[in-house]
This record gives sequence, C-alpha cells and structure tokens, in this order.
Amino acid sequence: MTRRTRRDGSGGRPRHTARIAVPALLLAVALLFPQLLPNRPGNLGSLAETVLPWFGIAIAVLLPWAAARGTRLGIAAGLVPLVAWCYLFVPTLTTPPRAGLSDFEALTLNVGGARTTPEAVAREVIATGADLVALEKVPLPAIPAYEKALADTYPHHATHNTLGLWSRYPLHEVEAMDLGGPWPHAIRAVAGTPGGDTAIYTVRLPSVRVRATEGFAIGPRDAAATELADRIAKDPAPRMMLLGDLNGSLHDRGLASLTHHLEPAQEHAGRGFGFTWPAAFPVVRIDHVLLRGLEATATSVLPDLGSDHRPVLTGVRHTA
Repeated sequence: MTRRTRRDGSGGRPRHTARIAVPALLLAVALLFPQLLPNRPGNLGSLAETVLPWFGIAIAVLLPWAAARGTRLGIAAGLVPLVAWCYLFVPTLTTPPRAGLSDFEALTLNVGGARTTPEAVAREVIATGADLVALEKVPLPAIPAYEKALADTYPHHATHNTLGLWSRYPLHEVEAMDLGGPWPHAIRAVAGTPGGDTAIYTVRLPSVRVRATEGFAIGPRDAAATELADRIAKDPAPRMMLLGDLNGSLHDRGLASLTHHLEPAQEHAGRGFGFTWPAAFPVVRIDHVLLRGLEATATSVLPDLGSDHRPVLTGVRHTA
C-alpha cells in the first residue's frame, strides 16, 4: 500500500514540481533578460524580443497547469514569470500618458497594401490635423495622386522612390539616403518647425520574414538600421524626428543602434503597447516615432485607414 501510494500519489509530486518549475523559471529569465537568448541559429533571440509581450500567453497556459498538477512549490514557481511580466508591462498599460501643449504634430503611415484610393487615404490623413506627414511604401504610380490630394494642406513635400514627406512648413536640405538593399530606405529633410529647424527622417527599413531555411531573416534590416544610426550619430541637427516603418519592435536588439541615439515617443507619451501591424488585429509595433532634442507630448495609434499598417500620430514640443 505504501509503495502504491508513492507511485500514484505523493511520490509523483516532486517530478510534477520540476516539470513546472523549470519552464517557469526559464520563462521568467527570458522575460527579464532577453538579451541572454542567443541569436544563433535563426536569430531566435531577436524573434523572442519582438514578441516579448506575448509571452503572457505561455504564462496563461502554465498557471492552470501548475494549479492542477503541481505542489505549492510548483505553483509558487509558476507565479514567478507572471510577476516578471507584470513588472515589465503593467506600467506600460496603466501609466497615464504625458500631457501638454504641442508645438506641432507628425503622422507616419505605411500605405502599402492600401485597400482604398490615395484620395481617400489623403482625406483621412488631412483630418488628423498633422503638420508633418511621412508616408512609406507608396506605390510609385500613386505618388502623383497623393501629391495632388495633399497639396492644398501641405504645400511643401519631398518624395523619392516609395517614400514621401508632406509638410505645412518649408523643407530644405532634402536628401535621399541609400542604406543598402533594393530601394532607398530614408529621406532626410529639414523642416522649419515652430521653435526652429528640425531634421526629419522618413524611413522604411527592409522587410523581415520568418523562413524555414533562415529562421527570423533580419540581416538586411539590421544592416540598414546600423547604417542609419551611424548617419544620425553624425548629424549635427540639435532637433531630430524619425518617422517610419522600422519593420521591428524596439525590444529587438537589431534596432538598439537607433534607440541608442533617439528616444521613443511611445515610451514617454504613449499608453499601452501601441501595436500597429497588421492593421486588422495589431500584434506588434513596427511603426515608430523617435526623437532627439524634442519632447513627445502625446502619441497614439489611429484606427485603420485602409493600409495593412495603422498610422501613428505624435505631438511634440521643443525642449529648452
């Protein structure tokens, strides 16, 4: 009887505890120290960083399993990744956004995969009241239509390849930037914004894919991000704004070179995760506003305007 009790009852509990505790503690470490995850093979570290908030799904599966099968020690271990997740993301979800008057507002939108006409997208863009509008992945045949539809509201603009910047303020020092790859990945222009000139970067970094042979294929994007970061580091402009589709989450180590030089508007003036892609049900934020010498007063993800990305509208003011 004693032997049967060990086999069917308490004797199996330590084994269940280990089966729960080991993945729970590994999950907590991955949440708190994702930089420890190796990027070989297949750039799995970058992929994990991209979907970091969604580790909550694994926690939601782990906790009922721990409650049903584990000892008290196993249940306690199952709570560790939950505490880690809350530590990382509850402030993001609950901290009130920064409030204040803006000197100007800027909007970024990847219009690729648009389900509506340029004229319809332009009407929605104008209705946001943005002073600067960065559009990425504009189909080349559609650029004249966008130029015409936006001209009355935004008398100044610069376009190159599939990128465009429209502005209420004069633009000068316009430069198309080739960061490597099949298309120019950025336009730099200086806008005469209230309070002084501001360097505006309109950016679309190379796309990423998950492939069976390569894993998380981010090489071209990371190389372009590093090249862009080098140019930003050398840019003497005291005020700077980067608007665009970076094809990655800012948790991703591949974009660390950019966040080393620029501050994310979402981090300081947004609320929630601010997911932007795919538009129908966003699961990751890949469209960003990054700043230097400016302070974000508000930033928000707008409703679907007909693209496969959602637009981001950000208000900023000049710092002293």
